[in-house]
Amino acid sequence: LKTGFLKWKPDYDSAATEYGKAAVAFKNAKQYDQAREACLREAEAHENNKAYLFVDLYFFFSEKLAYEQAGMMLKEMQRLPEAVQLIEKASMMYLENGTPDTAAIALERAGKLIESVNPEKAVQLYQQAASVFENEERLRQALEMLGKASRLLVRGRRLDEAALSLQKEKSIYKEIENYPTCYKKTIAQVLVHLHRNDYVAAERCVRESYSIPGFNGSEDCAALEQLLEGYDQQDQDQVSEVCNSPLFKYMDNDYAKLGLTLVVPGGGIKKKSPNAAQDKARGPAAVGSHADEEEDEYSGGLC
Repeated sequence: LKTGFLKWKPDYDSAATEYGKAAVAFKNAKQYDQAREACLREAEAHENNKAYLFVDLYFFFSEKLAYEQAGMMLKEMQRLPEAVQLIEKASMMYLENGTPDTAAIALERAGKLIESVNPEKAVQLYQQAASVFENEERLRQALEMLGKASRLLVRGRRLDEAALSLQKEKSIYKEIENYPTCYKKTIAQVLVHLHRNDYVAAERCVRESYSIPGFNGSEDCAALEQLLEGYDQQDQDQVSEVCNSPLFKYMDNDYAKLGLTLVVPGGGIKKKSPNAAQDKARGPAAVGSHADEEEDEYSGGLC
């Protein structure tokens, strides 16, 4: 970087290469703070190099990669918010310079880093990545990001936002004609709405799903109709029976928990006694004989 009588301008290209080597050496020595500093200086050298050279994809990519690597060094130092900030900066620069796929991957990486510490920020990053993928018409990757965001929203009990995120997922699944997954997303939506105590929204969600090919008549549809009937009749037994069925229990863990913790407002109907259930199976005659036995037991009096 030094200049002199025979060297009028710094050699930023060589400086960037040397800083990159230094960063690797510091990383191998587990001196992450120095490695981060070397990565940032490498990025700065690439940035300055563009002032002297024609714009080239190599310099653009190398600069953003250096910022991303600096973020990973901060991750090793457990300075996660700063790490995410640098990786997010790199992703925005990828976007500006026409490499959206790399930008979305960087956003996903940042989301994974911060997910356990700051779920709200992770949701934002996943949603940004989904938007980038969707703009590039990479819908399957967009759905993967939206799915992560929806599950985090449910886990954080941000149910209003979760309902919107699930609706977005279902719309894209319908667009790519993945109808069976649409059914599963409908179940998740209904559970979210019922936990929001919004029976009307849950019922509307099922009614609108009748337009999805194959939904009407599917086991998913039948289970949801039974669930809504039990909820409307304040029958906790019926709701619990549906939510404990394999169709609900083997969903993604966050949605399965919604089913297992669903409580009907108003207390619900108590479970029937085993004798009552047996009598119902045997019919009216058996009920009568059972009553006679009880009467005979005390026919001689209590003494």
